[in-house]
Formats: sequence, structure tokens, C-alpha cells
Amino acid sequence: MKIDPASPASPGSAPNAAPSPLPAVPHTWLEDAIALTTGVLFVALGLVMFKHAGILIGGVAGLAFLASYAFGWNLGLCFFLFSLPFFWLSWKQLGLEFTLKSLGSVAAVSIFTALAPKVLQFDQINPWLAAVLGGLLIGFGLLALLRHHASVGGVNILAQWAQQKHGFSAGKVQLAVDLPVVLMAFFVVTPERVVQSVLGALALGAFLALNHKPGRYLGV
Repeated sequence: MKIDPASPASPGSAPNAAPSPLPAVPHTWLEDAIALTTGVLFVALGLVMFKHAGILIGGVAGLAFLASYAFGWNLGLCFFLFSLPFFWLSWKQLGLEFTLKSLGSVAAVSIFTALAPKVLQFDQINPWLAAVLGGLLIGFGLLALLRHHASVGGVNILAQWAQQKHGFSAGKVQLAVDLPVVLMAFFVVTPERVVQSVLGALALGAFLALNHKPGRYLGV
């Protein structure tokens, strides 16, 4: 009897050969809507915790805060101007869909953060706990947004571009930019608040680095 060499039972065949990778499964509009809403809510909640505890955030928002605090410049105007180069990068390198989703996410986070005091108040929260928990919440929210082709602008766009185009870890890029920005706060706030802010940046960056690696997630 002639044995088919392609048969799994054939001598010399590899019974434990790795299966072919599954094709990426596109998200539906409903999945995108749920994920983006969840993401912006988690980011907004983390930011509210940071603000209540007096903890600084990294990235463009942190630069805008420092410029406003040190020079008296308008916070909203600084954030808008500092964000423009990143949205240009998003439009040119990541596409119109990513850019529009990101703009919508930034607007939603701004609205939810502004409305938060009307529906959510912290009578007491330890700043060290706020740093860790707030950083993890923001990291979780950013992960949901990035996996559904969106961001909250600024360095988040740079991190996604570096991962998609060059294979760098988005979390490590985010952390590499956030830490120097937070450390600059030594010039405007107490050392204890700076250390707490660094802890928050580490929690955020580490969460993204562990959970948003190139090639790990197949959803598009």
C-alpha cells in the first residue's frame, strides 16, 4: 500500500506542527462603539482620580499643565497647540479613521471629565492608591481605544504609530515620554507629588507594555 506523504499518519510527518495563524476578525460598529465608550470612561475616571489626588499626568496633557502652571498660559489652548503635530502624524501615517476616532475620543474624555464632579465625588482617597489605580484605569482605557483603532491624542498617537509602523512596544514608548514630562514637575510641585506622579506613569506604561504587544491582538 502506498502511503501518502502528506497524510498526518505518514512516517516522518509532524503531528504537533503549529496551526496556521487565524485571520484577523474586523470589529463591528457595535463592538467599536462599546469599546470606545468603555475606554473613554475608564480614561476619564483615572484622570478624575489623578486630579483629586493632585497627581500629574504625562504626555501632552502634562506639558500643557506645566506650561499653564509655570507661565500662566491658557491650559486648553496649550493642550490644543501641543496636540496639533500628533494629529498631523495620525492623519498622515495612521489614516482618517484613526484620526476621527481619536478626535471623538478626546472630546468625549474632556466632556466626561468636566461632568464627573456632578455625578462622582471622592471624600477621601490616598494619593499613592490613586497613582496606582488611576494609572491602571487610564492604561486599561487606552488599551481598549488602541485595539479599536483610536487613541486620546498626543503621545498616544506617537506610541501607536511606533508600534504599527516600526514594531516598538506602545507601552514602552508611552512610558519613555511620560516619565521625563512628569519629572519636569519637580520645578512646580512638591517632590512627594512628583514621586506619586512617576508611580502613576509607571502603572500606566507597564499595563500597556504587558497587554499591547505587536502581533498579539488580531482584532482590527
